[in-house]
Amino acid sequence: MNDEHTTPAEVGTLQIAQIMHAIPHRYPFLLVDRVVELVKNDSCIGIKNVTINENFFQGHFPTMPVMPGVLIIECMAQTAAVLVVETLGPDWAGKLVYFMTVDQAKFRKPVVPGDQMRVHVKKERQRGNIWKFNAEAKVDGKVVAEATYAAMILDK
Repeated sequence: MNDEHTTPAEVGTLQIAQIMHAIPHRYPFLLVDRVVELVKNDSCIGIKNVTINENFFQGHFPTMPVMPGVLIIECMAQTAAVLVVETLGPDWAGKLVYFMTVDQAKFRKPVVPGDQMRVHVKKERQRGNIWKFNAEAKVDGKVVAEATYAAMILDK
């Protein structure tokens, strides 16, 4: 697929069943509850509703629960994986998208139970099966984390 010859196409929203069809992640590691905006070959906004029932809060941290930064990055990656699969089409549903690099990750504010995190992913470029993205995670419109990362999609 060549970036110059692909026109972005609005897909709209995806419910949890569609997300689970697109990517292989499952509880307790599925970190995208809904996609509220998706433009094929361009961008995606995913939602993660953070609740006290998340298993990681038992140990991070019991007296002051904070979502681990690595899981915020993973949520960014899963949102990007949905964008990749929706861009490539149904034959790619359920394929694995592997992290290759994470650069310039910054955490600006803790994400806590009760927050709704909106993950804004923008495709920077694609060469073959390697994709590069920029992402911001926001709570109440304020950036809580950001990163640039690359991933590779494999046909198992």
